[in-house]
Amino acid sequence: MANKFIFNLLLFSFLFYSNFIFTQVKNEKVSIGLGLGLISTSKIFPNPNSSNIIERNRAFELENILSPNLELRYHFNEEVSVGLSTEYASTMKTGNYVIALAGNQIVELKSEDGFDFLPIELSIYQTLPFSTNQFSFLIGGGLGYYKAWHKRNFGDTKISTLESTGVFGIQVSASVEYSLYDNLNFYFLTKYRAPEIKVKSKYDKPTINYQGRVITIIEDTFNSKISVNGVVLILGLKYNFDFGSNMN
Repeated sequence: MANKFIFNLLLFSFLFYSNFIFTQVKNEKVSIGLGLGLISTSKIFPNPNSSNIIERNRAFELENILSPNLELRYHFNEEVSVGLSTEYASTMKTGNYVIALAGNQIVELKSEDGFDFLPIELSIYQTLPFSTNQFSFLIGGGLGYYKAWHKRNFGDTKISTLESTGVFGIQVSASVEYSLYDNLNFYFLTKYRAPEIKVKSKYDKPTINYQGRVITIIEDTFNSKISVNGVVLILGLKYNFDFGSNMN
């Protein structure tokens, strides 16, 4: 309940921040950035609560995940700006193994696993002094709130999320912007973060059909952990609104 409240509060802050930017800003620049990100790597830990350290650290890796990105940025001056951003990533991959019961035998069967990932991040950016009119070099960092939902296709059933524990974390970035026109920039940003989200899931039904075989799920409710700890590469366009020139 507390995490849901925090998530809703951050979402409200995102909407309020957007409204503030477009109704209250005077003589300052505001920008909207739209980009496409690539998350280099992530992991799903199927048994994070196991007493066996080998089983607890066993992970299923997913790589090269695309994530559309949106950022609203308020520029205090030419050197300092603050941004609020969000993105959405969704991925699936076959290769994880699930222990189940086929008749009287315990079997290990392949499943398709993945996740949905939704961050909200607040960042402060500093333009570096060797920037030029054409090229701007920035470093940034701040806080993020991260949510994820485990997905699995196993035979003719799927899973539903019972709990997803959102987490706070820090993130750092470096970027370069190229001025295409007066109000339009092309940007390339690299970001690093390492959130780990614990998820509790449940199979939609305990008995399934798996490639023509009747399989019984041993544990219909299970815990997992999603780690999105790869480098994020983002390419995009940023449009700058100069409210001062429009209002004078």
